[in-house]
Amino acid sequence: MKHSAKAVWKGNLKEGKGTLDTQSGVLKGQPYSFKARFEDETGKSGTNPEELIAAAHAGCFAMQLSHFLAENGTPATSLDATAVVTLVPGTGITESALTLVGKVPGIDDAKFKELANKAKEGCPVSKALGAIKVTLDAKLG
Repeated sequence: MKHSAKAVWKGNLKEGKGTLDTQSGVLKGQPYSFKARFEDETGKSGTNPEELIAAAHAGCFAMQLSHFLAENGTPATSLDATAVVTLVPGTGITESALTLVGKVPGIDDAKFKELANKAKEGCPVSKALGAIKVTLDAKLG
């Protein structure tokens, strides 16, 4: 399967602006800029590549874990996954920190953490992020 996104950038790095479009249409003309990427950690200036990587990582991880939990005979009621991607200007993306709170009837903490770690290692986005540190803080809630 192939999925696509398109970026249009106009101007130089600091004063320029861009838009992002995704194949699904969920992003259409979504603005992004230097400010949104490097200066505004509130996220109110528009999106940025790191935010999109974080969304992809959290989503992929949750889906992978849901599969492992179902295979274990303990399907999740809910998985609340968050990824925080760290960008160090001049260095690049250095980390994606996953946090997870799962509601999984019938599973003990040790098995839950084992399967969560297996999902962290095995999800395609984690594998694509192999050049950076990926951490996981998983708990039942």
